[in-house]
Order: sequence, then structure tokens, then C-alpha cells
Amino acid sequence: QVQLEESGGGSVQAGGSLRLSCAASGRTFSTNAMGWFRQAPGKEREFVTAITWSWGITRYADSVKGRFTVSRDKAKNTMYLQMNSLKPEDTAVYYCAAVPTSYRGSAYYTQVYEYDYWGQGTQVTVSS
Repeated sequence: QVQLEESGGGSVQAGGSLRLSCAASGRTFSTNAMGWFRQAPGKEREFVTAITWSWGITRYADSVKGRFTVSRDKAKNTMYLQMNSLKPEDTAVYYCAAVPTSYRGSAYYTQVYEYDYWGQGTQVTVSS
């Protein structure tokens, strides 16, 4: 059983920064990749970024490229999201997720259905 717990959300003014963390726990945690998604009120959950666990290959949504940086610490089973130059449109609940090692689909990891494990989410609010 894999459990994911996000932390680091909060409120910030436009142009500010926040750093989110996602700690994974479980008897023997292993994953193909981890990702961050976000969901604003009245909108569908959308892909933000993903990182492959072994090689650290990253992928970003166009809306966050150049502003957000994903990283992971394999020794701590933790993924991070550094968010800079935040905009009001970044306001959402941010979820971390993990792809099971049994997954044999595409290696893009941008779709919700590719992820089996989800955290409870952390609120990020950016005011103008």
C-alpha cells in the first residue's frame, strides 16, 4: 500500500514562490514516475509536471514551463515542486500522484489514468 502526503501549500501574492513536497510511504515504495496535478474550482484535474523515478526525466505542462521545477530525492522517497513567478491562475488544489511499476503504457505520464496512487491535495492560492 502506497501512501502519499503533500505539504507546503499556502497563500502567496502574484510573483511569489512556494515549494511543495510529496512524501511517499509504504513497505517497499517503488514507482515508474511521480507527478503533480492540480484542480481549480469547477475545472477538471489537469497535469502540471511529472518526473521518472529512475532517471529523473521531467515533463511539464506548457502553462508552467520556465516557472515550475520538479525534482525528487530517491533516498527520502520524496518529490518536490518549486513554483516561482506564481500567477493567480495557478490557484488550485495540488495533488501528487505515483504511477505503479506494473504500468506498461506510454512513458509520458501526463494523464490521470496512468496514476494509481494519489495524495489528499494541498491548497495553493495566489492573489493578485
